[in-house]
Amino acid sequence: MGDAGLIVIAGATATGKSALAIALAEVLDTVILSADSRQVYRGFDIGTAKPTAADQARVRHHLLDICDPTDPLTLGTYQQQAQGLIAEYHAQGITPVLVGGTGLYIRSITQGLRMPDVPPQPDLRAQLRHYGQSQCYQWLQQVDPQAAQRIHPHDQVRTLRALEVYYTTGIPLTQQQQRQPPDYPVWYFVLGGGDRQRIAQRTHQMVAQGWLAEIRRLQAQYGDDLPLLDTLGYREMRQYLRGEISLSEAIELTVRHTQQFAKRQRTWFRQEPNALWVLGTTLEAQMAEILSHLP
Repeated sequence: MGDAGLIVIAGATATGKSALAIALAEVLDTVILSADSRQVYRGFDIGTAKPTAADQARVRHHLLDICDPTDPLTLGTYQQQAQGLIAEYHAQGITPVLVGGTGLYIRSITQGLRMPDVPPQPDLRAQLRHYGQSQCYQWLQQVDPQAAQRIHPHDQVRTLRALEVYYTTGIPLTQQQQRQPPDYPVWYFVLGGGDRQRIAQRTHQMVAQGWLAEIRRLQAQYGDDLPLLDTLGYREMRQYLRGEISLSEAIELTVRHTQQFAKRQRTWFRQEPNALWVLGTTLEAQMAEILSHLP
């Protein structure tokens, strides 16, 4: 491929990013770096559609299972690890494939987004959690409305991080972000799709694979108040496990909320400069399309 760079495979949830990235990495004899804000956590496997052991046996994956669910990963830490891996592979003349749907993770690499170096503040976080996510999100809307626009109202991890930065430095998170784009070539591809049918099919598949057992195991290990258990899908399935709704209702809510999330993801990726939208609808067509753009 000439000079080593970075291939990005991005897109909304349930668009087939992982399958395409694995096929592409096999053809190019390279590795995959994950850009998923929940797949970094150990134990959150089925509900995050984490690549399986078989997938990881086909192609080497990085940035999966790198921290415990009780130890929230900051964007700065993710960026540091990802950039270190990219540099390591560039030294070997290898162009890695960065794949995922967490736009901010991807942007931190492709645009060199610099985050404020504010370490976790456990006492402050504990105080904020006491007031609940709804109140914290309202505060975030007041002190950093730009951050609130890109953070989902139920995303406690990122809400607390933004408030933590503000209350520690007195300056909104969005005002502290700087950019230092990489000096290597980046080929940025975005997959379309992620329609209701695919989302519903994947949700049913997750349940069949043992998603409910995974949630029970996480509850037993970390407690039901673990913030990550209040994220998309896990939140709805816990409602079923508590007897508040039926399983079919939990699945329907998950599908609906995932559709809404996918819409926000597509909006984010449309704003990314230099991103090429992949038009092919089959894996073979997508592969051909991407390879035609690579040197």
